[in-house]
Amino acid sequence: MMRQTILRTSFLALALLLTACSSGPQPQPQTFQEPAFTTERIVPEGFEPPSGVYDPWEGMNKRIYNFNYHFDQKVFLPVVRGYNFILPGFARTGVHNFFNNFRDVRTMVNSILQAAPKKFFQSTGRVLVNSTVGLLGLVDVATKLDFPRPQEDFGQTLGRWGVGQGPYLVIPFMGPSNLRDGAGLLPDFYVQSLIRDEVFSDSLQIPVMLLDSIDTRANVPFRYYETGSTFEYQVVRWLYSTKRQLDVAK
Repeated sequence: MMRQTILRTSFLALALLLTACSSGPQPQPQTFQEPAFTTERIVPEGFEPPSGVYDPWEGMNKRIYNFNYHFDQKVFLPVVRGYNFILPGFARTGVHNFFNNFRDVRTMVNSILQAAPKKFFQSTGRVLVNSTVGLLGLVDVATKLDFPRPQEDFGQTLGRWGVGQGPYLVIPFMGPSNLRDGAGLLPDFYVQSLIRDEVFSDSLQIPVMLLDSIDTRANVPFRYYETGSTFEYQVVRWLYSTKRQLDVAK
C-alpha cells in the first residue's frame, strides 16, 4: 500500500508538471544532439535507393510518413523540449530506467515464447536486481553490474518461428513497421498493461502511457528530413527492414 501511494503521488506530480509546461512560460529552444541518420553516415557516394523491401502500400505509407513528420514537428518535439526543460537530467534518466525495466519484463515473456532460456535468465536477473536494489527500476543497477540486456518483442518471436515480415507498414504516430511487427504490438501492449495494472491505479494509466511515449521519443535522436537524402523514405524503410532481420537472427 505504501509503495503504491508513493508511486501514485510521484507520477501525479510529474503529470501536473508536464501539463504546466503547456500553459507556463515558453521554454528556451534547446539544441538537440546531432541526428543519428546523416548523409555521411548512411548514404555513401553513388547510392541508389534500395528496392528490395515489399511495399505494396507505398502511397499510403508515404502519406502517413509525412503526417508523422508534421505531428513530430508540431506536437511531439515541442512536448519533448518542455519535458527536457522541466525535468533535470537525473530525473529523466530515472524515468527512462523505470520504463526500460517494464520492457525487460516484455523480453522475459517473449524469451519464454521463443524457447530462449539464456535471454530469459538474463532479462529475469535484470528485472529482479533493478526492481529491488534499483528502487523499482529507477536506478539501472543491472547495467552497472554488467548484466547483458537482450531486447525481444512479439514481432521477433513470430519471426523466430518462421513468420515473415510481410508488407512494409508505416504506423501513424509511431513510424516504420511491417505487418508482422504491427500485429506483434498488440500482445506486447497487453503484457505492458498487465504490469501497469499491478503498479498504478486506473486514474494514472493514461498519464503513465503518455510519459512512456515522451520518454521514448526523447531518447530517439532521429529527426525527419534531416538525412540530407532525397530518398529518405526508402532509406528508412531499408534500414528498418534490415534491422528487424538482424533482430530476429541474433
